[in-house]
Amino acid sequence: MYVIGSACINEKAGECVDVCPVDCIEEGEDQFYIDPDICISCGACEAACPVTAIFYIDDLPEEEKPYYDKAVEFYKNK
Repeated sequence: MYVIGSACINEKAGECVDVCPVDCIEEGEDQFYIDPDICISCGACEAACPVTAIFYIDDLPEEEKPYYDKAVEFYKNK
């Protein structure tokens, strides 16, 4: 699974949404989020992101880990 981190804040380029084969990326108020229950870990979003905001969960830098929790909360409240 992939996580969208801080580089997306207020950037929201959106290329990731266009390439996702399972439509698991949604726009939030200040960034895009990847639904952890739908993501198939294909990596298409990571390759398409022009601001390098998307990380595979196992490669997520320590300072970006709160963004995983932020995505979980985003989808929990839907």
